[in-house]
Amino acid sequence: MRVPITRTVEAAVSAASTKLARDTPAGTCAFLFLLLFLASCATHKDMQHRVVISVKDQRLAVLDRQTLIAVYPVSTSKYGVGDWRGSYRTPVGELEIAQKIGDGMPPGTVFKDRRQTGEIVGVNALGRDPIVTRIIWLRGLELQNGNAFRRDIYIHGTPEERNIGLPVSYGCVRMKSEDVVKLYDVVGTGAHVTIVDEPLAAVVSGLANATQTALTIRSGMTIR
Repeated sequence: MRVPITRTVEAAVSAASTKLARDTPAGTCAFLFLLLFLASCATHKDMQHRVVISVKDQRLAVLDRQTLIAVYPVSTSKYGVGDWRGSYRTPVGELEIAQKIGDGMPPGTVFKDRRQTGEIVGVNALGRDPIVTRIIWLRGLELQNGNAFRRDIYIHGTPEERNIGLPVSYGCVRMKSEDVVKLYDVVGTGAHVTIVDEPLAAVVSGLANATQTALTIRSGMTIR
């Protein structure tokens, strides 16, 4: 079960107050410092942006305060949807961005176990299928996707850009390097990610306030 961060902060502050809130200036200062630090940690979640991914359409939409700002082609699992361990499927439902990895790295930078290998792979390099460019690590917020973080489900770049738009991954959501850099630079940790197995237009039109939302998605346009 997901515990809201505010409750976590309250519990931590309550526990800390027993040890630090003494009748001494030093204890009081230490307690206030801890309180301010925990409060700052609780306010750094990106509540402005939302990502919606359609497995059916193999497309990803980005919303900024309910306004559609971009649509990108993606590639989800070749095995369909699901979240049990070893399934190699893409989880559906409500998730959030838990961590971002790859700040400032050049396109094609190869990652293994979320660490740079020092290698750079070109687009559509033959026989190569590593994780490249950027990693946006997802955490599930529901029972149906509770294994996503432990399964290392990412939105990430791929050198196999010729297959973008087709379900060929092993559970992650693949993007072109150019597109994943743009997404990475817009969304922050804590931003909500919704993955659905239905048409993108049906979901996003109910979330966005842009009048051309459904038309834009159906036409296949990519807006920046």
